[in-house]
Amino acid sequence: MRGDKLLIEPCHRQAAEIIQREIDRRYVGAHRPPLVVSIGGESGSGKSELGQALANRYWNDGKKVVLFQQDDYFLLPPRTNDQKRRRNVDWVGMGEVRLDLLDAHLDALRSGETELTKPLVDYDANEITQETIHVADAEIVIVEGTYTTALENVDCRVFIDRTYRQTVATRRRRARDDQDAFLEQVLEIEHQVISAQIDQADIVVTSDFRVVAAHPHNDIEG
Repeated sequence: MRGDKLLIEPCHRQAAEIIQREIDRRYVGAHRPPLVVSIGGESGSGKSELGQALANRYWNDGKKVVLFQQDDYFLLPPRTNDQKRRRNVDWVGMGEVRLDLLDAHLDALRSGETELTKPLVDYDANEITQETIHVADAEIVIVEGTYTTALENVDCRVFIDRTYRQTVATRRRRARDDQDAFLEQVLEIEHQVISAQIDQADIVVTSDFRVVAAHPHNDIEG
């Protein structure tokens, strides 16, 4: 998504290092590429930053990485979507996002497609355009976004277990949305949906950015 502001901090880089090591231990060599990794969690939890930090690590290792952002798959551009939410709060939820299209693109990539034409959100211009990305020989695919844990075509699901109540400072620093009472209502609705998805996770990042194995939640060696 054009116009997004990332605040990659040491906690994201440290978690990415541990997650990469755990993914490599579990999947690399035992799984035909591309390996699809999702990073899900609530708004402001650090999904975009962790996704970029993990992608950077694999790029630095010489791997071909494709990074998808769920935000590009919203049905409406950001400000238009906000207006629709304010007219009808029932609009808030997974139905706002073309998750079926995102899943189809992941499936196509796994099936050997060499090019994909996908939506691209321009945050500042409040519009959705398109871009064609070259995905031939992709080895690692990272898809980040609030609802990505629910996608079907994913091999490893990483979930950040931080609620919107714990991420106020981060959301204010990114300053993508007006911090008003309506936004808090939206975040509470999203919380009810997203928090339940932790049960689908393979790797969990705790509120203090420790990396733990799901089922049960045991620390992964850093």
